[in-house]
Amino acid sequence: MSVDGWHTLLVLGGIRSGKSGFAESLVADAPMVRYVATAPAGDPDDTEWAARLATHRARRPGSWTTEETAADPGRLAEVITAAGPHDTLLVDDLGGWVTVLLDPTHQPADDTATIAELASAVRASEARLVLVSPEVGLSLVPTTPLGRAFTDALGATNRAVADACDAVVLVVAGQTAWLKPTAAPAPPVHAAPPAHAAPQPGHGTPADLDQAGTPAWAGTDRSTTSTGRRPGSVAPDAPLPEVLTPAATPPPAAPGGGTAGGGDWAAPTMALPMIATGLVIQPGMELPMPDDYTGPQAVDRLATLDLPGAGLGVLEQVVGFAAATQGTATPRPWDEVRVLLLHGDHAGGASAGAVPGESARRARQARAGQGALARLAAQNGASLQVVEAPGSAAFEDGPALDADQVESALRYGWRLAEQAADAGVQLLVLAACGAGAEAAAAAVLAATAGAEPPAVLGRVVTEQGEIDDNAWMVRCAAVRDALHRTRRSPREAKDILAELGGGDIAMATGVLLGATARRVPVLLDGPVGTAAGMVSRDLAGQARHWCLLPDHGGRPGVRLAADVLGLTPLLDLRLDLGEGATALAALPLLRSALTLAASLPTHPSLGGGEDGSHPGPGPAGPADEPDFAEPEPAGPGPATVGSDEPVSPGRRAD
Repeated sequence: MSVDGWHTLLVLGGIRSGKSGFAESLVADAPMVRYVATAPAGDPDDTEWAARLATHRARRPGSWTTEETAADPGRLAEVITAAGPHDTLLVDDLGGWVTVLLDPTHQPADDTATIAELASAVRASEARLVLVSPEVGLSLVPTTPLGRAFTDALGATNRAVADACDAVVLVVAGQTAWLKPTAAPAPPVHAAPPAHAAPQPGHGTPADLDQAGTPAWAGTDRSTTSTGRRPGSVAPDAPLPEVLTPAATPPPAAPGGGTAGGGDWAAPTMALPMIATGLVIQPGMELPMPDDYTGPQAVDRLATLDLPGAGLGVLEQVVGFAAATQGTATPRPWDEVRVLLLHGDHAGGASAGAVPGESARRARQARAGQGALARLAAQNGASLQVVEAPGSAAFEDGPALDADQVESALRYGWRLAEQAADAGVQLLVLAACGAGAEAAAAAVLAATAGAEPPAVLGRVVTEQGEIDDNAWMVRCAAVRDALHRTRRSPREAKDILAELGGGDIAMATGVLLGATARRVPVLLDGPVGTAAGMVSRDLAGQARHWCLLPDHGGRPGVRLAADVLGLTPLLDLRLDLGEGATALAALPLLRSALTLAASLPTHPSLGGGEDGSHPGPGPAGPADEPDFAEPEPAGPGPATVGSDEPVSPGRRAD
């Protein structure tokens, strides 16, 4: 039995009970899942059955693999037996397996022996195993011999497999009842962290150091960056950085100068187990898409609400985006938000004009709960995770990273998104701070969209607020030289990240892919995020559909990337607070639009109540639309004006 109370689990349930969705949620935290499909293809003319199978396939994340066993009922036991201790298997479902078992093409066969072989394989399995099966024992006895044979065989299978499993759960109308053991086990965990896992933050060791005190990025010895750090590669199983959670909104300035608090942050959350994932990130990944129907439905629904005036204007896009990513026509405001701040410097001409050590200071400032990004995160109730990306070499002289470093950074970014999804995060804000990051993003944009570097590279502003044209020209020259150096190089996604993008853009690309796989929307804000969006198109075209761009920030590169990605900036605030901060500044406005869309009733002319209440069950309710009570009268009894009839408080007596 595994550390969390079960190792093998049987999920029973009726038709449309939610058993498959519940089973999928149990293995959603696994880095890779082998989905064992048992159902036969069925009649080619049965479009309804084909649609059911297509729905199941569409729900599976792109990191899952599929094993078909419909051709041979004995194949299922072989797959389970061959799985190792680090594998995760989801078998859906045993009803399809029994259908194949009873198929005349497999007869004569010893059904009892085959069921016993399956139960023995389950009992001896070393893998984490979840099996789904329909519960038909509660229905009437079928009136046909074939129907009785199916229910008898499935009942025997369920009984044998349930006896072999550590735990059994029955799903009824979406509700779970644990049959074995009688109390629900703890939430599933892949495996305990290995003995050499780094200590948790708060015990004297920074989250980005291993036990020997070495930076987690330590790796190959290459040319130093502008800050003196040597670019290295992130180990795919390196500990994830601490997650800082604002305890409260930062207090106002104290009398006499200074601050009354300075932004207190709660203790960091626990990191994911350090496990070696088998994730392979490659072009053409099949990741999920947002719902095509609920987005337009949500926008159409806005026209029926009791809204004064012309409505939400361009913020209708926010409602449509949230509806599509949440899969409902009545989307809710994002309550759980996490900011990922990627810090990684670029050496060479890309960082011309940058103050040495300034980006590291910004990262330390964010960790301390100070600075614009951290304070806006606290104001929005968002958690903040500061991530050290591998430093990038001067791309005008050679590749910014090598191939292994790119692969590791992509996988590490994917893990960051998975950790957020496992923690219940509903929205990610992608931020970055690093010397030379804007020039690297401009190089990526020039390589992927054919743009001219001077047209997409923003002006360089000094600490004193002055324009530094000399530094801007050095950056343009570095981007030009890098593009010339790589003119005959492949333009595949990983090649662009290695030659031009560097560590922060590679990690940001991994975050976008991982968030897409886990259906978590992302707010982009700035050149690094949009450059990652450009690169992600060749790895998984679905990623851009999970991204929202609140504002272009006045940056020409962001404008062009947004146009190529099909992202329409919602606002034109032209704030320049650092990447990620503009998105946080706009977040309350986005939440306001979603709050109105979720809570306002239907207009009375379309069937809503005259008093603004809902005429019947609907999306809004007591939690959505609070009732405001009238204040109590000031005196000991109701006030009267020339009569015995009480006057309601606040109403003028005529």
